[in-house]
Amino acid sequence: MNIEEFFQLSAGKWFSHRTSQHLAFNQSEESKSDIIIEALALDDPKVIKLCQQYEINPSSASCAAKISWNGTIEKDKTKHSGSTVLVSVTDADNPSEGKLLREVVDADKTPVAGHYKFDSDGALILTIEDETMSLEERLWFASPNLRMRVNVLKSFDGFSIASFTSEIRMGGFPPAAKASEAANSVSS
Repeated sequence: MNIEEFFQLSAGKWFSHRTSQHLAFNQSEESKSDIIIEALALDDPKVIKLCQQYEINPSSASCAAKISWNGTIEKDKTKHSGSTVLVSVTDADNPSEGKLLREVVDADKTPVAGHYKFDSDGALILTIEDETMSLEERLWFASPNLRMRVNVLKSFDGFSIASFTSEIRMGGFPPAAKASEAANSVSS
């Protein structure tokens, strides 16, 4: 699997159920969300703007998506919603790796590109590190309509959170040929 296939297989509407463990406090938390992932054209103004924020030539982008979510944190019934844009920039020397750019909405924050790579099982491994925290996330498809994620977020002041998320496709299926090809590469 490559990043373009991963983005294509991710397109659609998903129901997400996340369980997080706050390691320092020995507390767990659950959240549920509806997530919509839409492919964006590489000449979309949002994609071009994001590349410019990271000082990357927009022609280097390999694929892009807009992710929107609307959900609830179960513990205190807190609503959370929002959206972000992601742009991948594939490494010219190694097509199974690259940078993942994420829209930064806080003007005080410096954009930090994540690094992605695919492991031998076809899972996407994403790492992000800035001056305050590090994140490692593994995303994979158990089937074309079931996506899993595990991540560990560590702040440099000792605070850590580990999460497991299952996402079930609710609609907006990717093109059948691409989904079938990607699913075959997932199951082999």
